Amino acid sequence: MTQPAPSRRHAIADDLRNQISAGHLKAGERLPSEAQLAARYAVSTPTLRNALALLQAEGLVEKIHGSGNFVRHSLRRIRYVGGGYTPSALTAADGALHTTIRATNLGAHGHLTALLRVPPRSPLTEFLCLTHEGKAPHSLARIYIPRDLAPADVPEGLLAARLPYLRPPLAVVQETVSTRLPTPDEATTLRISPTLAILSITRVATDTAGRVVEVALLALPGDRADAVFTAHHRAEGRRAE
Repeated sequence: MTQPAPSRRHAIADDLRNQISAGHLKAGERLPSEAQLAARYAVSTPTLRNALALLQAEGLVEKIHGSGNFVRHSLRRIRYVGGGYTPSALTAADGALHTTIRATNLGAHGHLTALLRVPPRSPLTEFLCLTHEGKAPHSLARIYIPRDLAPADVPEGLLAARLPYLRPPLAVVQETVSTRLPTPDEATTLRISPTLAILSITRVATDTAGRVVEVALLALPGDRADAVFTAHHRAEGRRAE
């Protein structure tokens, strides 16, 4: 059966992708202007932009406002390991990522009241955790903790190490994973295209008394993140008859 011919935007994206793979267009190199590319491929500017949007969504091309389109440097992939009891389970293969943490006191509002099961304006502490690769933002997490459980001072990188000692033992950790487009704030903070899908993880930790002691909202760009969930099954021996 004859395969249908690819659309012009897919054909253009394929050509540029092949040039990047072959090294003819190198990481960090600025692409010709959109007008020049449109003329080269004999297409309209909207068609050309649709082709570039495909490459932006794949993480191959980055559009920098006011500067143009650039071949993106390859990004280290990060792994979210689900099912754990630590507040942060993001890892990179070579440990080259670093995280900055900003703490803010606020009152519970919106969907946080339902997630934490607290009345509106209940005192919380938000930890905004932004992971970087060099100077480039890599992933974003917002961790919300009841104020009485939040540490007063958190040195960078030690949040995951200190929180387990400040909260009651956990009984249940529920993780909800979905994909969606980034919010305008997430797209700006992570410097990603608003058309790039992100892996959205909502993590709710409950202690043995039934109190929600932590809610983590993670936004992981889909071009650099994997989520891994492992289930351990215990084999049961058969009873002898």
